Amino acid sequence: MIPISEAAHGEPAPSVSFRTVLFSMVVLWTTYFVLTTMRSFVMDFGFQFELGWRRLLVTAAGIALTVVLWLLLRLFDNRSLWIKIGAALALAFPVALAIGQINQWVFKDMEAAGFQAYAQKYNINLRRDEAGNLLVDVPGSQSGDASAAPDKQSVLVEPALEKYSDFWRKLLDVALGRYFLLLAWASTYFALLAGVQARASQRREEQFRSAAKAAELRSLRYQVNPHFLFNTLNSLSALVMTGRADRAERMIQTISLFYRHSLATEPTADVSLKDEFDLQKLYLAIEAVRFPTRLVTAYDLPADLEEARVPGMILQPLVENSVKYAVSPVSRPVTITLAAREEFDRLVITVGDDGPGVPQGMTHGFGIGLANVRDRLEARFGPDIGFSSAPVPGGYCTEIRIPLSRPHNRPMDSHG
Repeated sequence: MIPISEAAHGEPAPSVSFRTVLFSMVVLWTTYFVLTTMRSFVMDFGFQFELGWRRLLVTAAGIALTVVLWLLLRLFDNRSLWIKIGAALALAFPVALAIGQINQWVFKDMEAAGFQAYAQKYNINLRRDEAGNLLVDVPGSQSGDASAAPDKQSVLVEPALEKYSDFWRKLLDVALGRYFLLLAWASTYFALLAGVQARASQRREEQFRSAAKAAELRSLRYQVNPHFLFNTLNSLSALVMTGRADRAERMIQTISLFYRHSLATEPTADVSLKDEFDLQKLYLAIEAVRFPTRLVTAYDLPADLEEARVPGMILQPLVENSVKYAVSPVSRPVTITLAAREEFDRLVITVGDDGPGVPQGMTHGFGIGLANVRDRLEARFGPDIGFSSAPVPGGYCTEIRIPLSRPHNRPMDSHG
């Protein structure tokens, strides 16, 4: 791609590559050369070799001057279509005149050669007088003497060219044909340019869509951090106020390890399922300081799914909900279970507990936590997800179904 100007956002404006432009010119003028050569053979003009190399010279000059026309039209690449058309109509004409003049120079001596060949073929005498008129000698009236040669009479075939008017008439006759040829090429160039600009617009749209999606993912991910921090600081405050300094110290150390682990990845990046499980183990270890006898954990992660990719901290709000609504309100031990399995090339992750289910007086949904998880999954995978969260016999369960992807086989994002 050859940048011709800078767009408003600093990126080079889309343009047609010189290779493509040159190819279109060569195709156009090669077609002209082939058609005119075929016409010459059909009309039996003679002097095919002499006409051929001259025609080839005009073709080469036509390509060179079309390059000049392209350099001028490039200045209007980013203008409206009507301005481009007006520029083509105006700029192609002087270029056509230049090609017509070259054509006149190259074929100038062939006109006289053609007249002579015609005269030899029909055994007549063609000549030009001092004024430049083309004459043919024909027999005149015969005198009374039978032995005397008949008189010859000169007939005007073509008057001499007037200095200006006839010159421009012949030049315009040739130039107008080349003018429409150049306009045909300009139309081709505008079509190529429109295609390039359309593809550039599509790429920009995809970049903007990706940037918007990344911003959405980052925003949703950042919602998790203050929510988690608020809960853990409340827990830490409770431990300090009740004089359990050893547990508070252990919680601070675990919180530090948790944040070091969670902040190690880019907010919009995927992580391995094993890393996500390890992160939740750290969080549940923090909460176990608060609920040493009530919080029981269980994990089921098959070895072949450890490297499956998931959005970072995607399970955090689900585990927080289980602690808040299953462990905290009761006095008996509650088991929180994190499990993963594969079903029909899809990754199924469940976060469940055997707590009281939906707490009395609470509406289904538990605030922004579940909405955050659902929105992050949709932003990352599009509509190709499954997400359910509801009471089950003996507790509560949230299930996530997403495309199964591993580092060596990451599926394309459904958004493109």
